[in-house]
Amino acid sequence: METIRISDITMKQIKKTGAATLTFKGKLEIAKLLDKLNVSVIELEGLYGTRADTLRIKSIATAVKGSIVAVPVEMNDPSVDAVWEALKEARHPRLQVVAPASTVQMEYVSHKKPDAMLADIRRTVAACAARCGDVEFIAEDATRSEPEFLRTVIRAAIEEGASTVTVCDAAGTMLPDEFSAFVSGIIADVPELKDVTIGVACSNAMAMADACSVAAVQAGVREIKTTAVAADTALLSNVAGIISARSELFGVGCPLHIVELRRIAGQIAWMCQTRRSKTSPFDDGVQERDEGLELSLSDSADDVIKAARQLGYDLGADDAQAVWEAAKEVLRHKESVGTRELDAIIASVALQVPPTYQVESYLINSGNQISAMAHLKLSHHGRSDEGIALGDGPIDAAFLAIEQITHHHYELDDFQIRAVTEGHEAMGETVVRLVSNGKLYSGRGISTDIVGSSIQAYINALNKIAYEEAEE
Repeated sequence: METIRISDITMKQIKKTGAATLTFKGKLEIAKLLDKLNVSVIELEGLYGTRADTLRIKSIATAVKGSIVAVPVEMNDPSVDAVWEALKEARHPRLQVVAPASTVQMEYVSHKKPDAMLADIRRTVAACAARCGDVEFIAEDATRSEPEFLRTVIRAAIEEGASTVTVCDAAGTMLPDEFSAFVSGIIADVPELKDVTIGVACSNAMAMADACSVAAVQAGVREIKTTAVAADTALLSNVAGIISARSELFGVGCPLHIVELRRIAGQIAWMCQTRRSKTSPFDDGVQERDEGLELSLSDSADDVIKAARQLGYDLGADDAQAVWEAAKEVLRHKESVGTRELDAIIASVALQVPPTYQVESYLINSGNQISAMAHLKLSHHGRSDEGIALGDGPIDAAFLAIEQITHHHYELDDFQIRAVTEGHEAMGETVVRLVSNGKLYSGRGISTDIVGSSIQAYINALNKIAYEEAEE
């Protein structure tokens, strides 16, 4: 029995609709959950010319183990090169060439005539195929295209190396029988499709996306674009559930772990529905850490770089060596270094910089009958600045006061507290991870006062950001 490919476009849809604001960490966690669910393809947003996008794609590409990771390119060689450079470390990379197939979209969106569009498709697909063995051509608005032109561009894409061809019903006005007939007609007219995978993407404008996608499977389609959250396309849980329940009718199996489907889909939906609180520096959403990472004395500095990248850090050679030397000292006393230890080591020895901000004083008021209040005074280039803020707790208030002074909110990727000594004067260690322009910066603080160590850790990470911004 054949297996139908389920391609998830959740992150693309969220970017397109603006329905939620996913953090770097949230996107990475969604990719890991989809990979765990055994989704065939995880589709990411493309590059938008920033280092943050490159790091996002690289991090997800290395974190995903079983699924194909697909990223679209623009129709020019620099875009193809840039996307491939970010994606090439994925175990199963895919480059996507997306082009309008209808006259309306070609002229009013891309401002091109059919002949020029055909030439661009040929050139871009060939450029992608020269770099990657898995290339997908996506014909947007295919159901409103001229039938002969659609068949021509599909043949051209296959000739230039496309291994998957997807046709889209962007209008979403077809009924299941109509869409099935549309797909069947293409398969009958383009015999070259027998050597590639044909996929579909259906708009949910008339609440027919699930039904049209399933009808397309009966017509011979072997890849369906879905989303894990309610959006303008077929819903992952619905399509997977139908195919799994009636696999004998379709003659195909569903690759997803159906038992885990509801739980993981629910978790992704929850992450996509959360928002950053306007009264808290802590971003809502998943805060789980991957505890599976372990380093031992048999590992090398290169392994440290890979492990750090898996956590989201982008270490240079000098920092990686410094982290490895520090890790070896820890490994003299224990068998392995895990995620939390590596976080603390990176915060301690990587990118050590002169302090741009220094804590002059802080005052915290807190209790069960009042809102927590923090009054901080920081020195910055010889000038003192003060911030006063209320928060959901003393640390929350302290971080808000720092944001008030710096006039900037950085994504708080992680916050860890642990005791490093015992007794009534125990020392507490805090590690804070901030994201700036897609890059991860960690800071470490140690104090008998846990609020004080938290402030130190935040300022330590903030100084690293300020130093790099000044250098740039």
